[in-house]
Amino acid sequence: MIVLTVAHLKKSFGVEVVLKDVSLTLHQGERLGLVGVNGSGKTTLLRILSGRLAADEGQVAMQKGMVVGYLEQSYQPAAGCTVRQELERVYEPIFRMEARLREIEGEMAHADEDALQRLGNEYSRLHERFEQADGYACRSRAQGVLQGLGFSREQQEQPAGQLSGGELTRLSLGRLLLQKPDLLLLDEPTNHLDLQALQWLEEYLNDYAGAVLVVSHDRYFLDRVCTGMAELLFGECEQYRGNYSRYVEQREERFLSRTRAWTQQQKEIERQRAIIARYRSFNREKSIRAAESREKALERMELLDRPVEERQINFSFKAYSRMGDEALKVEDLSKSFGERQLFEGVELMLRSGERAALIGANGIGKTTLLEVLLGRIKPDTGNTRFGVNADVGYYDQKQQALNPDNSVLREVWDDFPRLLQHEVRGALGLFLFSGDDVFKPVSALSGGEKARVALTKLMLRHNNFLILDEPTNHLDSDSREVLEQALEGFDGTILAVSHDRYFINRFASRVLVLEQDGIKSFDGNYDDYMAVLERQRNPDGAWLDGRTRTEVQRERRRQRQDQERIDALRQALTRAEENVAAGEQAMQQLEDRLADPEVYTDPQAAARAAEDIRLHKAALEESYALWEAAEQALADAEE
Repeated sequence: MIVLTVAHLKKSFGVEVVLKDVSLTLHQGERLGLVGVNGSGKTTLLRILSGRLAADEGQVAMQKGMVVGYLEQSYQPAAGCTVRQELERVYEPIFRMEARLREIEGEMAHADEDALQRLGNEYSRLHERFEQADGYACRSRAQGVLQGLGFSREQQEQPAGQLSGGELTRLSLGRLLLQKPDLLLLDEPTNHLDLQALQWLEEYLNDYAGAVLVVSHDRYFLDRVCTGMAELLFGECEQYRGNYSRYVEQREERFLSRTRAWTQQQKEIERQRAIIARYRSFNREKSIRAAESREKALERMELLDRPVEERQINFSFKAYSRMGDEALKVEDLSKSFGERQLFEGVELMLRSGERAALIGANGIGKTTLLEVLLGRIKPDTGNTRFGVNADVGYYDQKQQALNPDNSVLREVWDDFPRLLQHEVRGALGLFLFSGDDVFKPVSALSGGEKARVALTKLMLRHNNFLILDEPTNHLDSDSREVLEQALEGFDGTILAVSHDRYFINRFASRVLVLEQDGIKSFDGNYDDYMAVLERQRNPDGAWLDGRTRTEVQRERRRQRQDQERIDALRQALTRAEENVAAGEQAMQQLEDRLADPEVYTDPQAAARAAEDIRLHKAALEESYALWEAAEQALADAEE
């Protein structure tokens, strides 16, 4: 069933045409990924579909009464609310119903016969609405979303107004998911999520009953979630079946097919023109008529547009010098800020030519660790030593080294004064800065443009050791592909912090997981790392990885002990869940009984029922508390 139809949508801002002729359809339960280069109009299209922006021309048709949810990037929480309270504000109408039910219960305990009849009718109607809204599950559902998006118990009780921009985006996403609209419009929902939260969001969206239209540069996410893809290209839209990887294949197939068709048509046009010229050269009445007939046929021919693709950046990394076998050695590194310990006991050794991806939870200190390695921040303990002839180049995700007062040309030229202007402009041209673009001030650049300036400078340095902090941030999908190709051809050493799992799969030969008590190292890319975690969760699978039999047996014994403890906690959690379920069922039966006319018309019976509800509610609250405690204990044990 089609829930959304967009037909011939157009939108301009002044003389700039953003959407020229956009048409697409979205079906119930479909999860459609929207991609395109930066500036292609993806956010503009979402804002039009959400009603926040009007189109110049075209139609948007939705099912009548359909609720649309849009992930806002400029979200502000209510004053005075904690994180948990701000999320639960989604359920305010349900909570008001619950509060009124409690009030009615109290009033019925002391009401006369006439009032009892009125209160009983109100209670029955309100209780039915409360059940239809699944009111008993609201708080547990909100708790699950908070935990899934990475908000700890402590963070949940902090004022929402103190959250960072990224945390506010996560909170806004949580509120939107709880509202369960019929159509979810998500603009870069994976920003500010760590890997664990990304996996949770993927599972949540895969189970989502409504339709989803999502803009994202996270190709791994698009592969895991999307059932269809749409690409904005030159103001028009094309749809594809399947996930991101299937879309890439189909896009290439379509481009090659259109190129072949255009080439064949051009050859046919040239052939017909040659025949026409030959006929006219005969200069006879019959041949002239034949030439005119073919000319009319050419005029009626529907000409195919020459297939073109968006310009892409095109560059490579080359190292001018080689270093020794050892690229980097780190010993007993630790760093804290005040009472907050980021990491300690970090030990690391990278060989020349290794390609390591550094991952870890948000806030664990990955960027701080890079800055400690580079000598920008002093560690509390430990030391760092780069290898002989190591020439380190750093990509800063915040682009703090760029001078906002410089033009693009001056920003690059200042770092490489020996280059001639045409050489600097040539390098910038590889990153799509041409013509007057090179005279734009850095302060006026978008995040993606600043990233391209920083990559230009990094390319020109020819370092043999690249340290990259979230290098794919602000780059569109095609630019990320080119960056990966450039790194594949680089023969130096790479250490990169990234949440981009697709990127990690492409470049990494080693995954480093930063935790508070050090670094864990895994050979291979992200999928290899996840496979190791799966084998560790399933100890029956053999995974000796070079260790002695005694070490393996000791590890398995520890795993069995841990597993036994986890199993016991899971059993306790199951019992707590069963107690809550039984309590909720009993509460529902008591409330159904109170809503029975035979009860609420009898003052004594109504009073007894209301008192039973009050006592049972207290017991149910205790069951909720035990359930949360069991859930937290299990979560701590599984970390």
